[in-house]
Amino acid sequence: MARAVAKTLALSIFPLTVERWADFESLFGENGACAGCWCMWWLLPHAQWVAQKGEGNRQAMRSLVKGNQAPGLLAYADGQAVGWCAVAPRERYVRLANSRVLKPVDDQPVWSVTCFFVVKEYRRRGVTVALLNAAAEFVRKRGGKILEGYPTETSRQQADAFVYTGLASAFQRAGFKEVARRSPTRPIMRCALQPVRKRQTES
Repeated sequence: MARAVAKTLALSIFPLTVERWADFESLFGENGACAGCWCMWWLLPHAQWVAQKGEGNRQAMRSLVKGNQAPGLLAYADGQAVGWCAVAPRERYVRLANSRVLKPVDDQPVWSVTCFFVVKEYRRRGVTVALLNAAAEFVRKRGGKILEGYPTETSRQQADAFVYTGLASAFQRAGFKEVARRSPTRPIMRCALQPVRKRQTES
C-alpha cells in the first residue's frame, strides 16, 4: 500500500498477513494489547471472548490471518510495527449486531473500523489518522462504498485504554462525518468512498 505521512512521522501501512504475523505479535505483546484481547472483542460473543482470553484469542486471530481475511492494518515506522487498526465488513463484528447504541443506521452495506492500538511512544502523533486514511483505501479497493467507525467524544480526559475505538477528532481529520448518535459520547461516523476507476483500454 502507499506510504502515509502523519505530521512529520513517515509511516508505511500494510494489511496483516501471515508474513507480518510476528510483527503483530511484537506490537501487541504478552497481554495481547489489553487484557488478553488480541483484538477479538468485537468478533466474539462475550462469554466466548472471556473463555478464551489470552492464548485462545491469540490463536483465534491467527486463524483469521491464516485464512487470508486480513482483519486489519499494521502501521510501521523505521521498520517497526507501531500501530494497528481492525477493519472488516460490519457483519463480521457480532458485538455490533447486539449493541443498542451502535445498531445499524440504515440498511446500506458498510465496512467498520472498530479498534486501534498504538504503542505509547507514537501516540498523539497522527498514527490513528494515517491508519484511517489507509483503511479507507483498503476498503475502497475491495469494493466497499462506506467505511464506518464508532469513536469516543468526551470533554473529560480519558485513559488511552478507554478510547480504543479512536477519538472523534481523529475521524474528523480523516474526513469522516457524524451520521448518528444514540449516546452523548459515542457518535457513529462515516466516510463515503469513491469507487476504483478502471483503466480505459486502447481500442
